[in-house]
Amino acid sequence: MEGMKRPTAPTFTSASHKAKLVGAFARLVRQNRLSYEQFNLICREVRKQMELRRPKRSRRLPKLLPDASLKVFYETVDKAGNLEHQIMLRLLFYTAVRVSELTSMAVDDVDIEARKIFIDAGKGDRDRYILFPDSFALILQSHLAAHPDNRYLFESRHRKRYSARRIQQIVKYYAEKSGITEKVHPHLFRHQMLTWLTAQGLPDSAIQLI
Repeated sequence: MEGMKRPTAPTFTSASHKAKLVGAFARLVRQNRLSYEQFNLICREVRKQMELRRPKRSRRLPKLLPDASLKVFYETVDKAGNLEHQIMLRLLFYTAVRVSELTSMAVDDVDIEARKIFIDAGKGDRDRYILFPDSFALILQSHLAAHPDNRYLFESRHRKRYSARRIQQIVKYYAEKSGITEKVHPHLFRHQMLTWLTAQGLPDSAIQLI
């Protein structure tokens, strides 16, 4: 950029000095009526000279349910008497599975003896197995025996698999019926279980296996 005065590289790094330099830089940009390409080039050079880095985006931690609210939620599900909902919503919690993966579980994907369920092309198009506890095996086996014609593990009255939207509605229904004030959605149970496993002292590698 011919004719433009180049500022001397600073030797200071304090916040106040950096703020003054930014102000001087802005005045130079206005005085020289730089194009966007010129402005962008100088910005990159200034960031390099001042060793500026973009701050890392902080991840918002999910707001989990207190133990008492979680207990009330599942007590409400049990009192309603819909056995399929009881099994489905507990599996959602026990396995920390995503709701889209829950709705896609086929009967053939369930291995009762090995206590695992195959997830076909989960997030990132990656196949994997998820595990469920021994205490849940007999319940799941009874559910399969009661629905011998099912293609999917959970199907509606119309013999179709549940949609993610329908699972969200079911969770919302029981949350409102239970009277708890916290916002409840299917993905919350995934965070709830992963947080619980972390609190038990399990390393990330072990949690990934689970």
